[in-house]
Amino acid sequence: MSADSGGATRPQSGSAWWADKTRQVVAHVRARVGPAERAELAEWLRPAELALFDAMHVADRRHGLDVVAWLRDDDIDDRDVLVAGLLHDCAKGNTGLGPRIAYSLGERYGPWAWRLAALVPGWRAAIDRLRGHSEASARLAANAGCSPRTVELIRNQAQPVDPDAGERLRLADEAS
Repeated sequence: MSADSGGATRPQSGSAWWADKTRQVVAHVRARVGPAERAELAEWLRPAELALFDAMHVADRRHGLDVVAWLRDDDIDDRDVLVAGLLHDCAKGNTGLGPRIAYSLGERYGPWAWRLAALVPGWRAAIDRLRGHSEASARLAANAGCSPRTVELIRNQAQPVDPDAGERLRLADEAS
């Protein structure tokens, strides 16, 4: 999706979608989190939130940091929104690149792609985990003591209920 001048979203063209997904693949492969970035988080996250971040796949940690940077560049300093941006993918687990690509194809072209991908040995659980990651991430965030608002932002990340913070989180997620 991309935002038009009125703030509404419209589907990306095929070439824009593929370019965006190619960028995401490269980012996944190159993902790193530097010691200084990790240390900075310890200044504003609670210990259980930091432990949840540390347990995430490195690509999801990098993505969360990039989402937070986007939100901050958008003048958001609301802790609930920043924590949601950082941890919104915490339940994706140690999912490899192949299932992640198949998941994106299913989002774009329909669930037949997920059914086909589930035939690859070891991918069924990964596809299921990706399909349910919003709810599972919300549960993990709640268990880590995140605020109810943070939990709801994570739960509704794909279809925001909060018209401001939720939508800005969704846009940051798509842009990062």
